[in-house]
Order: sequence, then C-alpha cells, then structure tokens
Amino acid sequence: MVAVVDAQGAAAVRPPIREPLLSLALTSMMDAVGAHSGAVYLRPGDEPLLEMAVMAGLPRSFAAPWERVGLSAPIPVADAVRERRLVWVGGQEEMARRYPRIAVVLPYPFALAAVPLATAERVYGAVFMTWPGSRPPELTERERRELTSACDRLAARLERAAQENRTVRAESDLLDAGPVGGAARTLGPVEAARMVARLPYGLCSLDLGGRVGFVNAAAAEMLGVPATRLLGTQLWASVPWLNDPSYEERYRAALISQDAVSFVALRPPSDWLSFRLYPSTTGISVRISRARAVTENRPSGPRSGDAPTRLVSMSQALSLAGALTETVSVQDVVGLVADEIAPAVGSQALALLGARAGRLHVLGHHGYPDPRVVQRFDGMPLSSQTPGAHTVVHGVPAFFESRRQLEHLYPARQESPDGFASWAFLPLIASGRPVGACVLAYATPHLFSTHERAVLTSLAGLIAQALDRALLYDAKHQLAHGLQAALLPPSLPALPGIEATARYLPATRGMEIGGDFYDLVPSRPLPAAVIGDVQGHNVTAAGLMGQIRTAVRAYTTVGQEPGEVMRSTNRLLIDLGSDRFASCLYLRLDPERHRAVMARAGHPPPLLRRADGRVRVLDLAGGPPLGIVPTATYPTTEVDLSPGSVLALYTDGLIESPGVDIEDAIADLGRRLGEAGDRPLEEVADELVGHYAAAEERIDDVALLLLRAAREDG
Repeated sequence: MVAVVDAQGAAAVRPPIREPLLSLALTSMMDAVGAHSGAVYLRPGDEPLLEMAVMAGLPRSFAAPWERVGLSAPIPVADAVRERRLVWVGGQEEMARRYPRIAVVLPYPFALAAVPLATAERVYGAVFMTWPGSRPPELTERERRELTSACDRLAARLERAAQENRTVRAESDLLDAGPVGGAARTLGPVEAARMVARLPYGLCSLDLGGRVGFVNAAAAEMLGVPATRLLGTQLWASVPWLNDPSYEERYRAALISQDAVSFVALRPPSDWLSFRLYPSTTGISVRISRARAVTENRPSGPRSGDAPTRLVSMSQALSLAGALTETVSVQDVVGLVADEIAPAVGSQALALLGARAGRLHVLGHHGYPDPRVVQRFDGMPLSSQTPGAHTVVHGVPAFFESRRQLEHLYPARQESPDGFASWAFLPLIASGRPVGACVLAYATPHLFSTHERAVLTSLAGLIAQALDRALLYDAKHQLAHGLQAALLPPSLPALPGIEATARYLPATRGMEIGGDFYDLVPSRPLPAAVIGDVQGHNVTAAGLMGQIRTAVRAYTTVGQEPGEVMRSTNRLLIDLGSDRFASCLYLRLDPERHRAVMARAGHPPPLLRRADGRVRVLDLAGGPPLGIVPTATYPTTEVDLSPGSVLALYTDGLIESPGVDIEDAIADLGRRLGEAGDRPLEEVADELVGHYAAAEERIDDVALLLLRAAREDG
C-alpha cells in the first residue's frame, strides 16, 4: 500500500479512497495521447523514493528494475520529479544517449514521456507513458497539454486526499488479458474457428502476460505439446525448448516496440521452426511455420526455473550493472547502493565495510537512525566475533530473518541494537580476494527465499567489482592531491605594499592533477611573482611543474632579471629532455615605485584593474612557451601598479570553454574583475573562479593569482 501523508507527515487514518483513482486517470491519459503503456509512481510520505502504484498496457515484470527508485536515480520519472517538468525521450537513439542504463535493459524502439504529479505545495509522484518507436520523434503541443493538464488534475486529487487524511492505495495493474479457455470463446463464430483450424501453419494468441489464449491444431503439433497443456500458460513455460531468455526477449521487443518481430528456434533433435510475432495493445498473435535448415548455432536447450522470475532478475542485474560501471569513488558506490539497490530489494538501511590491514573499516552507511551503531565497527579486528568480520573472513553470505537468529550466533549484538529486525551480510569478493562486506538491514522480519538469496549474492558480486575499482581510484586520487599540494605553496608570504591571494582548481578528468602553478617569491631587494601551465594533466606534468617552480625560485634568488629568469628556465626545460612545454608569466614587483616588470612566455595576458574600476588587458610582448626554442629571448615590459590597482594572473583553464571565443572570455573576466575589484581580495578571487569551482566537470586546471597594490592611505 502506498500512503499519501498530510503536510505534517501524519499517517492516514481515514478509510482509503475506494474508486480506482490511479487506474482511471492513467487509462484516460493513455487514450488521450495514444500511448500503449504507462504507470503511476507515488512518493511514500517524504522519503526520497518513488514506488510504482499501478501499471497499464504491459506486464509489470518489464519495469521490474524500476518498481522502487530513488529520486536521485538517472531515469526519466526521477528527473521529472526532481525538476518538476515533463521529460520526453523521442526514440531508441535518444534513450541510449540520455539514459543508457534503461537502453541496456530495454534496447527497443519506443518513445517515453514522464510527467510530475505536482501541486504548488509538493510533488506527489510521476506518470510515465510509452509509444511505439514508429511514432513521430516529437511530442505535439496537444499531447503535451493533455498530459500536463491530466497530471495536474490527478495531483489535485492526491492533494485533497492528503488534506483529508485518506489513503491512496496501489491498484491492480491493467492488462487486457481477455478470456482464457477454449477456441470457441476466444475466436467467436464457429466458422472462424474452422477456418483457422484448416490453415497449414500454426497460429496461437498470447495475452500481454505471455499466456496462451488460443492455439490451433497445427501449432500444437509443431510445438509437440497438446493444446490442453498450452492454454492458460506462458508459451516458454510449457514448451521446454522455448524456455530460453533470448526467445522471451523477442516477446518483450514486440510488445514494447509494437513492431512485428521474428526468430527461429530448434525443436530437438533437428526441426527448425520460424516464429513471427504480431503485437497489438491487447496481446500478440503468433504464426509458426517450418523453417529451412539453418547452420548457425542458436540457443535450444531448456532452462530451469520460472521464466518470469528469471526475466526480472536479468533485468535488475543489467540495470544495476550498468549503474555500477558509472561509479568512480567509494562514495559513488555507497550512494548508488543506497539510492537504487537497497530500495530495489526492500532494504531500509545499509553499510559498506572494507577490509584492510586485518581490520574492518566503515566506508559508508545510510538509513541508520543512530550512526554511532555503525561507526563502532570501524577499526574492529577481522578476528572479532561479529557477523561482518565473519562474512569478510570466510566469504560466505549470512542471512538473519529475525533478531533472535542474529543474537543467538552473536550475543554481543545484544549490547548495541540498531533498531532493525532482519539482516543480510554479503561478502564483497573481487578477483578472488575479499574487499569488504555489504550489510542490508530490514525494518521488519524478512524471509529470504532461495531466489532472493541468489539475487542478493549476485548483486554483491557487482558491488564488489565497483568497490574494488573505487578503492583504487580513491587511493590514486589521494596520492595525486597530496603530490599537488606538496608542489604548490602551502601559503603565500606577506609582502610589504602588496596584498595577495591565489586559487587552484584541478581538472575533473583523469587523476585531477595537473601542471598549473603559481608562486610568490619574497626575494631581496625586490619580490617576484610567477604563474605557469605545464602541458598535461598527470603525474609527469605535476613533476615537471615542480622542477620549473623550483628553478624560477632559484634564478630569482640569485638576482637574475625577469627576461634572464625566463631564458634560464627555458634552457633548463630543454636540457631535461622533456617533450612537454610550458607557458609562464613572471613579474618583478617594486611596490615603493608602484611599478612591475613582466616577462611572458606564451601565457594568457594578465588583467590590470585600476583603482577607478577601469580594467585593461596587458597584451605584453613576449616569447614562445618554455621548452620549444633553445635560443628564445623574452622581452620585458614595465607597467604602472598604482595604489589600489589589482593584477589578475591566470591560466587558460579560466578562460577556455568549448564554443566560447577566447577574446570574449577574457572580456567577460575583465568585466567581472571590474565589478568586484573593490571588495576584499578573497571575495574577488571567489567571484572570478566561482563558476568553475561549482562546475561538476572541468576539462582543464585553473590557477589564479591576484595582487593588489596597497593604498597610500591604508
């Protein structure tokens, strides 16, 4: 039962709404826009979760991986709820591009719309509908209006139900199965039945659930199963040599795409039969005929187990495997398990435990009212008598259907109850070695069937592979950031007459380490500043950056002039034999004279903001990037650095974006510097890098060094 709660979260206490509210609204919407399937999702209270309340037009098993989904899941209904907008996917290619995980499980041509059920106060859920892939790829304005207005009306009904503390129940799915039984009831007139019986090829009719409603004598003979045993059963369940997922897949393809599909199957020992499936919104008509001998290998052997159950498990595995391949860090894995895997298996809480140096480590958890219950296991020896340690050491899953079972084997658990009633402890084994354990907790006593235990154990294998990759990534990530931090100055020295601040943002691709650098050198008699960018985003670039920064400091300390510092660094880079080059901008500062002497090596031009707010691009003369021309020279330019002026030195990551002209980007940076330049320097720096700091993806490193000449009155 799915309950709608009131604004204070109080549980519904009045009788439920008795009329099939959701079913009527759904079928009305489907008729209005010509959709062939659809479903209504509702939010259970304020949980970040969507639960399917009713489905129409297709068996629910087709949507099994998404019966319960987290609001953060990258699927259309979750996007529609989060963004409060209609989401339209016009076909198979667009689905593969925008929602690859759905395309993996349902690789068929169909279109889909997802619409939120929302009022001004809250979002109650969402509706999705599908159309055959043959429809136009765009949603018409009429269809858009029909869907949004119908969903607005349903949301208003749900809001009234919540205000009246009335429950909206999940409803029975709508499948036009029709009567199942004899040929006369299925076909109608007797003469029609006689006509079909005389045809030389086999005919049978399947409802939307795959059950046989009619079969003629020729079909029964070719299938080798009496008609009485076929009627009312799923074809692949009654015909052993059709009990194969690949044949069920063609049935799913026909229903979802609403296009005719064909396949050939071997009836042992040597008879090949051709199947042609003609779908409609009420079922599938199947024509069966003898096929010419084929030489290619095709699946033919029977498979054990219940076909619909296996179909659901296969879909779940495909969907979640696709999701786990997208995870990068350990926290990504924890988030995915919490948002999608735990809801899919009905768990209310989880913990991921890692194993390192003979001890357990809590990698992440979700759903525990008191996090200290989980954290007490962090650092616990693997020799301890706990179910988590036992699962890691022995690599065997453990299922506890009640607290009594758990505490019987592990009495120590009585001292720290976690508030749950059932648990699954799943070993995470990757490449034959244990990497940890996944603990799933259930709020009520839970019976783990043999099938469910197998599914959970299989999911644990997928989680283990993702976690193993994530642990390696996090270790490399930590190493890279440690190296980057060691190569950049931990703080900027205080200089008389100069205020300075800096920002560094690594690229989000690769190892998130690069060759951008900056430094402030408090040398005598005059200090210096430098900013540069070594080609590349890896450890090699970072190491070369460290050598260049050290060289610049050394040449500055021995008193070389700006042009000579650049020439010496250029020769050093060439002598090192590196195939990389670097851009660089070097300044010798003279605060007392309010001057600065600059030398540039292929670096973006600095910006100078004067005290009156005017900004100038200092397009200085310079030489080529360092490391290219052994005999290169670097002319210098002296610029005025009057009191209150701000110099902005930056790397190209701050101004380069796909599709944006460099000159326009520099002009925009200058505009923002002009507007913010009178604020405290830290705020100015945050303003200039704000857009890049908030971006989820940066294709290049960003370094920024701001220098402000002290005002004479300050």
